[in-house]
Amino acid sequence: MLANEPFISVLITAYNRELFLAEAIESVLASSFKDFELIIVDDASSDSSAAIASGYIEKDERVKLYVNDKNLGQFANRNKAAAYARGVYIKYLDSDDILYRDSLQIMAENLKQFPQAAMGFCLTVGPCIRPLPYLIESQPAIKQHFFEGGLLFVGPSGLIIKRSVFESLKGFEEYGMPSDNHFSLKLASRFPVLAMKRDLFWWRLHEGQVFSHNKNNHQNILNNYRFVKDIAANYSPLSRAENDRILSVQKRLFLKNIFRLAFTGNLAEAIRLLKEFSK
Repeated sequence: MLANEPFISVLITAYNRELFLAEAIESVLASSFKDFELIIVDDASSDSSAAIASGYIEKDERVKLYVNDKNLGQFANRNKAAAYARGVYIKYLDSDDILYRDSLQIMAENLKQFPQAAMGFCLTVGPCIRPLPYLIESQPAIKQHFFEGGLLFVGPSGLIIKRSVFESLKGFEEYGMPSDNHFSLKLASRFPVLAMKRDLFWWRLHEGQVFSHNKNNHQNILNNYRFVKDIAANYSPLSRAENDRILSVQKRLFLKNIFRLAFTGNLAEAIRLLKEFSK
């Protein structure tokens, strides 16, 4: 860690978030932990998001704002934000979420306790097998995720990632809405990860968020199968039989949803997705 490097780079990517962005920024600036920079990347918003963010630059020298010339989309913009980071760790906060006052302090203490962890995540799904925080090696992490309740189903606001590892894995790949889970599984397949306290941020639910628009998206189910197939073929520390079992479950889930789509009157879309699945 160089003298001018902050311990954490907090990354807020925003697109048309004028209703919520100020709260997100202020929640970071109110943190009890002070060794951070806050990087905001506006993805060519058509509202006042960039103007709202710019108002914080003179208030706090740790705040930096970048405005894209054109809209890149969610995960390309997340990668761009990470490229500006100087911190040892990068910590995403979605522009409609809120970070609790002691969250960065807790995360920093956990990571200093377990420096071998490539990523910390808020344990929001699945069983808590021992007191938090605890380190999980690759094989048990992937097993627990797929066979015991989805350990790594955590959005970007619930992650803190070692920047050198993020860069070595080349950031997020494009799998639509499941892209964040693909990255987490790819990382956990190769490095130890750290389960941390559950409630370190507030996830705001509202109709304008990507999750609300895409939770019943059949294309995302296909994308999910594709990324699980990629994990199984290229990264998974599990046995071939275990990977085959995982793929079989994902395939059945996809086909079940496609049949439901066809029988509810959208036969053309079902056929299109089946053709994509067969490629």
